[in-house]
Amino acid sequence: MAKKKKEEELPEQPVLNIGMVGHVDHGKTTLLERLSGKWTDTHSEELKRGITIRLGYADVVFRKCPKCEGAKAYTTKEKCPACNSETVPLRKVSFVDAPGHESLMATMLAGATITDGALLLVAANEACPQPQTREHLMALEIIGLKNIIVIQNKIDLVSEEQALNNHSQIKNFLKGTKYENVPIVPISAQHRVGLELLMQAIDEHIPTPNRDSGKEPLMLVARSFDINKPGIAPEKLVGGVLGGSLRRGVLKLNDTIEIKPGRSVIEKNQQVWKPITTKIISLNSGGYDLETVGPGGSIGVLTSLDPSVVKSDQLTGSLVGLPGKLPKTWNELVLDVHLLQRVVGTQEELNVEPIKMSEPLMLNVNSAATVGIVIELKKNKVRCKLKLPVCADTGSRVTISRRIGNRFRLIGYGEIVEK
Repeated sequence: MAKKKKEEELPEQPVLNIGMVGHVDHGKTTLLERLSGKWTDTHSEELKRGITIRLGYADVVFRKCPKCEGAKAYTTKEKCPACNSETVPLRKVSFVDAPGHESLMATMLAGATITDGALLLVAANEACPQPQTREHLMALEIIGLKNIIVIQNKIDLVSEEQALNNHSQIKNFLKGTKYENVPIVPISAQHRVGLELLMQAIDEHIPTPNRDSGKEPLMLVARSFDINKPGIAPEKLVGGVLGGSLRRGVLKLNDTIEIKPGRSVIEKNQQVWKPITTKIISLNSGGYDLETVGPGGSIGVLTSLDPSVVKSDQLTGSLVGLPGKLPKTWNELVLDVHLLQRVVGTQEELNVEPIKMSEPLMLNVNSAATVGIVIELKKNKVRCKLKLPVCADTGSRVTISRRIGNRFRLIGYGEIVEK
């Protein structure tokens, strides 16, 4: 059946990735369901525990009524809820729902690196900032994300006076950061109140970036999985799927691609990592099968790989590109380190102590998370031997977390320097 003309005005691939971050149970997944109609917690443990464990994705088309004014002109419906006029599509946006739980910080950081903007959710019925709210804001600042909107959710659970007091807490929390002038939008996701204001804020404050589709393609893998159902007939099996975001360049159907660091093999009693080469069988973005994908919203790449190679997010953190064109794989990293004054995410204020020899650090670069053991210290330089190798350009920014108590806490960042 032919699509309606107005839908064809938009590209099929979403033009923007927006991350949803914030403290656990502040309403990220509920808000995304209200905007997109899709519940992103589909992992069995997520449904059981009521938290997001892996990155979830959903696409939304934002629309505007040409007859209405202000926030009430914004909707996701084809007919304006206020005046029943035909609405005009503005942008198709891909949302990435990142976990808020403190033990899932590495996944949240992976999600943040594939986004162009972020919504930071803060619950109006809790004091601000909660430890993970502070940690998430610092992480967004460290990875250099410019465009964020703060959402004051759950206003239905508090009085007007409490909501205004919570709003003042949010303003004080943002003061002195590079986000002190970002919009704060009060909503109730549960009751669909304030969603038009949020859509207007997204339209006005998170622009579509200029993309570079002329360079060699570089995809950050945020998920990898097997889509075959148990018991499927062998002749109907399909290859493994890579999910993530293309940061630059273009990928086409039938392209031969390389995945790094790849997979581990044993050679001469040593574990080594070998790049994987495979073929693109199909490309999907925004719910459409496409011949070509460029930078923009999240994409799915169906490959000719054996599904066992990709299942259960085994290739999460990898980079994908054309053979021989990807950055270097590092088994050790030398970082030019910048430590924060205070540990982020703890209830009590703790000073960040200097990095020590043999200390294990959690390192996040691109969409990869690894543990590095400190093997050398020089002035502001730290050399780490990595448990899992990473593929990254020299100069890439790496977030650094240290184990404090039984959790890894954000203590700073570094840039990769050549040995």
